[in-house]
Amino acid sequence: MKKLVLIVTIIMSTNSFAQEVLSPETLWKLGRVTPLGISVDGKNIVYKVAIPSVEENKSNSKFYTIPVTGGNAVEVKETNDLVKDKNVSPDGKYILSSQEVKTENILGKDIYPELKKADAYVYNGLDYRHWDTWNNGSHNHVFYAENKEKAKAIDIMPNEPYDSPQKPFGGDEDYIWSPDGKSIIYVSKKKFGTDYALSTNTDLYEYNIETKATTNLTESNKGYDMNPVFSPTGNLTWLQMKRDGYEADKNDIIVRFKGMDINLTANWDGSVDNILWSNDGKKVYFTAAVDGTKQLFEVNFLGLTRIAVTVRQVTSGDFDVNDLIGFSGDNIIVMRNDMNHAPEIYSYNLKKKTWLQITKTNDEAYAKLALPKYERRYVTTTDGKKMLVWVILPPNFDKNKKYPALLYCQGGPQSPLTQSYSFRWNFSLMASQGYVVVAPNRRGMYGHGQEWNEQISKDWGGQVMDDYLSAIDDVAKESYVDKSRLGAVGASYGGYSVYYLAGIHNNRFKTFISHCGVFNMESMYGTTEEMFFTDWENGGAYWEKDNAIAQKTYAKFNPIKLVDKWNTPILVIHGGKDYRVPIGQGQEAFQAAQLRGVKSRFLYLPEENHWVLKPQNALVWQREFYKWLNETL
Repeated sequence: MKKLVLIVTIIMSTNSFAQEVLSPETLWKLGRVTPLGISVDGKNIVYKVAIPSVEENKSNSKFYTIPVTGGNAVEVKETNDLVKDKNVSPDGKYILSSQEVKTENILGKDIYPELKKADAYVYNGLDYRHWDTWNNGSHNHVFYAENKEKAKAIDIMPNEPYDSPQKPFGGDEDYIWSPDGKSIIYVSKKKFGTDYALSTNTDLYEYNIETKATTNLTESNKGYDMNPVFSPTGNLTWLQMKRDGYEADKNDIIVRFKGMDINLTANWDGSVDNILWSNDGKKVYFTAAVDGTKQLFEVNFLGLTRIAVTVRQVTSGDFDVNDLIGFSGDNIIVMRNDMNHAPEIYSYNLKKKTWLQITKTNDEAYAKLALPKYERRYVTTTDGKKMLVWVILPPNFDKNKKYPALLYCQGGPQSPLTQSYSFRWNFSLMASQGYVVVAPNRRGMYGHGQEWNEQISKDWGGQVMDDYLSAIDDVAKESYVDKSRLGAVGASYGGYSVYYLAGIHNNRFKTFISHCGVFNMESMYGTTEEMFFTDWENGGAYWEKDNAIAQKTYAKFNPIKLVDKWNTPILVIHGGKDYRVPIGQGQEAFQAAQLRGVKSRFLYLPEENHWVLKPQNALVWQREFYKWLNETL
């Protein structure tokens, strides 16, 4: 009898334990895995796990090794000697680094040295601020030095007012050694001031160590040239977009072979994320969005032979394949995640087509949770196209119950809506709070062909708004959706979408949340920093009265023009250091809502940029987000 009672108790405890759901607090305890590479001996994977500390308001990192075949992770204190350092030249003589260098006087105290306490900036052109930082006259430069202690580092870009690595997100992937160690290849957009803000024309440059001469290797291409690598057989390879000013252009793999540039993906209707050469130099593996996921692809390379270049999708499934780490025998080591699981390191056997999860950083945390289910749904749009819509259902979903639903509006605007795992816009977390999440792959998303991706530019308030409404209307027909409790949420372009929908939704929605959204297309044009983006997306400047496309953007597709129709509660969130969609956008929207008597709230994060990165601010964000939904939905 005692044994029976014990068994029953254990079963009840286990069932109770499994019924926990994901909370913001749990989300911000999960480890975040970053691969550092495969060890020099090929036996282990070296990686970092960052764990946020809410109490300390920062993340703390630990480093580990784990066998490439799986097994137990071992914590290590140093990783420098475990992974080959790409910054060391092939002959071991030199090492690369980067640092900021003062190239121009912008600060008042630099222009007027006697005024040491002056707090002033003087600009003669645009690019006076970028992402979350004001330009103070310093630029990132690449240096090389002898590979020994206290060696003097040499600036390969002396006195140049240009950046490598690129700001704001570039790292040491922006510079590499040539195979012979005699030159350095680096990425830079060598434009200055207003010209810099208007262009995406980064190039690959080659710096010769002996002659100190620099050569532009990609001068003929006017769009992005990025991510240089050399194949095992010594062929320079990189990612390229053709059109200047279009940051969401088709991203192709270019190989320079015997003086010719060969586009390996020219005839493939997709856009490449990142690349990794096979060890024999006969294939390039890459990741790309496809039908609401990110998968692994391969493309063959056989030089100038008559054998056709063929792109082949290698993996498939409802998950995302992200970073490509390296190879171990027949296996490629990658990062993989899905809507319910943060990224972990996986091994994929290219011959057997089997997966092996290597790291299991968060498995114990997930084992305690009842997780949502997600479904694919294909909706017919108003122009007769088939659109993928992800529908995420709450844990322990009961089709006989009624649930409120959230229309999720993706940012970008040209960014894929896949099986991503965000620590802010987390579908698993949203569904775990009892909401059905409707996430449409509307116009302007990679993974459905370049034409679909391009249909959003200069049409922000057009077909894409019909796509949103087609998605929510279709899902709202389900018996388990409470049609009287629909909300719309989103950030950046998704925040714009929320502001725009607030003026056209015909009382479909009961509440809105907009994070760092564009509200006023004219003031956005006058205050954002990457002008190439607004020029391309809007079709031009608001003062171009003879430009019919631009005038349509500012007159018809401008949320501020629809404020007179606002009648639904709205939460406005904005970061004070967001220079991409500056704070004024949120202020104007909140002020309009308040003065029109619309229930509204403003969450202001003075030290955050377009994102929310500090743990305590992130928890405030999550708590206010769900508090608003509880109040209004």
